[in-house]
Amino acid sequence: MTNTWYLYLFFASALVFAGLLGLLGKRNLIKLLIAIEIVGKGVSLLLLATGFAKASILTAQALVVTYIVIEVSLVATALALIINAYRTTKSLDIRGLTRLKG
Repeated sequence: MTNTWYLYLFFASALVFAGLLGLLGKRNLIKLLIAIEIVGKGVSLLLLATGFAKASILTAQALVVTYIVIEVSLVATALALIINAYRTTKSLDIRGLTRLKG
């Protein structure tokens, strides 16, 4: 492993940690989605860094492109759910979602 891999590992773990802090500390649905996206970017950076360190950058790029395509579809679905939840509860707070039972 090279020193640049450790640098990439540091930044990827910082992104994942910042995203997890955002997930634990926020109650707004949009902010939670952004925190999930930050975790996803940390994972994709880690995939690329590992591919670079193992000299299989093309495989890593293919994995990251596939990951991005799946992530875009998940974000679109999550935004549709957030819009429907906002229309129902008139709030983006996750505590208001408890009224949606049954």
